[in-house]
Amino acid sequence: MRGLPRNLNRLSTPLLLHGDERFLVDERSRATLDEWRQGLVSDFGFETLEGAGLTTARLQDAILQAPFLDPHRVVFARMVPANRSEGLAPAVQQIPPTTRLLITVAGRLGSANKLAKAVAAAGGAVEESQHLKGRALTEWAAKRAQETHGLTAAIAAQVVRVSPPDLSVIDSELKKLAAYKASGEKLTTEAVNELLAGGREDEIFRLTDNLLPRPTPQALEIARNLTRSGLQPTSVAYRMARHYALVLEVKARQERGESLQQVQGEMPEHRFVVQKAFDAAQTANSDRLEKALRQIRDYEWEVKSGQVDADLGLDVLLTRL
Repeated sequence: MRGLPRNLNRLSTPLLLHGDERFLVDERSRATLDEWRQGLVSDFGFETLEGAGLTTARLQDAILQAPFLDPHRVVFARMVPANRSEGLAPAVQQIPPTTRLLITVAGRLGSANKLAKAVAAAGGAVEESQHLKGRALTEWAAKRAQETHGLTAAIAAQVVRVSPPDLSVIDSELKKLAAYKASGEKLTTEAVNELLAGGREDEIFRLTDNLLPRPTPQALEIARNLTRSGLQPTSVAYRMARHYALVLEVKARQERGESLQQVQGEMPEHRFVVQKAFDAAQTANSDRLEKALRQIRDYEWEVKSGQVDADLGLDVLLTRL
């Protein structure tokens, strides 16, 4: 745009994020929005558009809208379905210098995608987050452990070995180990092995699937199998507590009127995990969920203080939840 100051032209540069690694797309988008929103002075300057059902006209209207109280506007089109992305290409052909546009796509776009080409033609950037595996996954985990969680590369390698190749799961396990370390406990090899669910993830999912609305007989059987395989009863209880806490948070979001896609877009857990929690939350009772969390907390304290046997206490806990 001839005659405009260079810094205003730079403001309008759009950013398109896509790829198979949803965790990295979400992280990049959060960091970008945090940076862009620093200059805003009101809530009017930021607008989020849900990608599902987003029309060209709606996106174009948001892009072209002039700022009200703020020096610029930030428009965020979140998780546009990859197979519907090309229809939005006309909306980004004209971007005012006062609009910062971020678009994230649910999936990977090909090099010939019309939206990607339109963003590039507008002087914007198109970034793909590729699925990490092998050495790239190990290097990412090591960097994440050291820079974000204050853990060693050796611990990160151990987490990668026993976890599914899902960045959200790996980061969650690293976060758990960091919290354990921050509590003053020593991260010995034994402690790490105990805290990591590892190859038992499938069994953990089966257990959590059988917890609500009330634990089934299968839940008791699965929990016993987990402890027989070497997982400490308190670690099983910890994973149960994580599930109850997740469902409770999703339940609160449901009561605020958020859709499944909105909840999946906001929460760091894997989309499948959130979907399972969303389904469970529809029939769950918030008071019962909070009560279950208190019961698990009491069980862990009783075990640590030597009041109850860990295995027997876990059986009793499951019959009371």
